[in-house]
Amino acid sequence: MSLLTHPLVPTSLLLTASNVFMTFAWYGHLKHLNAKPWWVAALVSWGIALFEYLIQVPANRIGFETLSLAQLKILQEVITLLVFMPFAVFYMGQEIKLNYLYAGICLLGAVYFIFRG
Repeated sequence: MSLLTHPLVPTSLLLTASNVFMTFAWYGHLKHLNAKPWWVAALVSWGIALFEYLIQVPANRIGFETLSLAQLKILQEVITLLVFMPFAVFYMGQEIKLNYLYAGICLLGAVYFIFRG
């Protein structure tokens, strides 16, 4: 099996796409709907999250063919932060902090330990 046909590739791509939807569902309302009642933001977020689940569920099924549940979860968390950081900085206008680097290093450690032989 080549690297390109390994289930990790479509799993990672689908999880990345699902995370884009989920990040907007969880945090986009803070920028666009902050003047609306919370329940309006919740309904809009649920609508966006539906697309996330339509992508995330197949991603997890594909990934679970070759990855353990723990590996799948760590992969999801790493992708979540890789999607969240540009969203926070470029879309929400948040400043980058050194703590982001430290968190990333901790995640790299988690990836190492969960995926090592």
